[in-house]
Amino acid sequence: MRKVRELLRLCVEQEISARQGARVVGIGKTAASQYVSGFKASGITLASLEAMSDTELLTILNLKRESENLRYNKLLQFFPQYEKELKRTGVTLQLLWEEYCQTHSDGYGYSQFCHHYYLWRKVRKVSMHVEHKAGDKMYVDFTGEKLSYVDPLTGEIIPCEVFVSVLGSSQLSYIEATASQTKADWIAVNQSTLRFYGGVTAAIVPDCLKSAVTKADYYEPVINETYADFAEHYGTVIIPARALHPQDKALAENFVRNAYTQIFARLRNQIFFSLEELNEALWEQLDAYNRKNFQSRDYSRQQLFEEIEKQYLRPLPLHSYEMKTFCENTVQFNHHIYLKEDRHYYSVPHELTGKKVKVTYTNRFVEIYFNNLRVASHHRDRDLYGYTTKPEHRPPSHRYVSEWTPERFIKWGKKIAPEVEQIITLILESRPHPEQAYKSCMGLLGLEKDHELDHIIKACRKALQVNCITYRFVKNTLTTKAFNLPPEEELTLFKLPDHENIRGKEKYN
Repeated sequence: MRKVRELLRLCVEQEISARQGARVVGIGKTAASQYVSGFKASGITLASLEAMSDTELLTILNLKRESENLRYNKLLQFFPQYEKELKRTGVTLQLLWEEYCQTHSDGYGYSQFCHHYYLWRKVRKVSMHVEHKAGDKMYVDFTGEKLSYVDPLTGEIIPCEVFVSVLGSSQLSYIEATASQTKADWIAVNQSTLRFYGGVTAAIVPDCLKSAVTKADYYEPVINETYADFAEHYGTVIIPARALHPQDKALAENFVRNAYTQIFARLRNQIFFSLEELNEALWEQLDAYNRKNFQSRDYSRQQLFEEIEKQYLRPLPLHSYEMKTFCENTVQFNHHIYLKEDRHYYSVPHELTGKKVKVTYTNRFVEIYFNNLRVASHHRDRDLYGYTTKPEHRPPSHRYVSEWTPERFIKWGKKIAPEVEQIITLILESRPHPEQAYKSCMGLLGLEKDHELDHIIKACRKALQVNCITYRFVKNTLTTKAFNLPPEEELTLFKLPDHENIRGKEKYN
């Protein structure tokens, strides 16, 4: 507009033609003629131009014909619909322009149609400038390009992923090569990043990769359980970027581009023979990148971090995060769950038999939850098909039986009488395995409820005397009161009856 004002002054004061004035101020002759014609038709004076704004002057000069304004405004009304149509398969601007011409014979040509659409779309896609608070967000991502190293034994070239992160306020950056994008590697590089910064931001902004986001959604993305547990351990939250919206993590995207030119390119002629050797070279270049001053600034990312952001980071926890795995399981009839990975059984309170529980395990511990409450915790045991059982998880009857031992039975018998102790000891010794005698011992101890102590002692003595050490003999003796019989009747009681089929010793030579 400065040139337009100068043109009008020359044409009015010096009375030169519009063509000559256009040559002096440096604008097109056609446009100059329109400006001068519009000024003369408006009837305003040269002196009044000084008080007018550029917008007011353009309105008065009426640079665009009224018919042109109407045509353009009509076209603008179609652009929102055209934007949606272009997302459909096979739809192009050429096709839309042809359809536009069928209903608007006086419409724009193809080149002007495209020009106006592109200008409209550019205005629509203006990005918002975000003010980053110190210690607020950490942006994380993987680069599109991979690096590699050479296996020194086989000569195989092994590609590897490259992880990057950037702090929002100071833009202090971190980079690390890792074997893959799996959950274990993802957690490991996130943990390395926090150790590098020496603190934790209020939020972490990742992309929608599976190791971070189980299900991407515009409004409520589902965070991976292990990653959410990692965030809880470090006292931060996960705020995933929207799918196909790189502007949500623009700082990470920008660092990826810088990493290509200022880190990757400087290592292009070097050969590495291990992942550790590659990372050492990356960190060396990273240090130079962080200490390099910003363009047109007299300070670097490292200086900015030390001055304004480091103090706002939350402290790291005392212990590093231990990788956890989550799964669901059903409590079996024996009040144990089966951990498939270890092929081992872990006990659960018997009241939960048949219920579905959530199992969380690390390299050291197995924890079992029901209704979001921890109901069991065990040290992890990799003994194949073994059982890890806590006594308090058993039903009372099972718990009681599990506490049976030979020593306990002998101790219980001693409390009744020495004869009972002796009988129990002999019964336990008579079986190949002590557990075979447990029920007999329990029956013997139970006789105390229905019989007098003196009778029990006599019955046990009788069993020892005739060397018939069984629970049944002692019980029958108590029932028949055989311990009170005189000696001659005892002989009759235990004498075999006469019978023609029973022969004496004299028949055997």
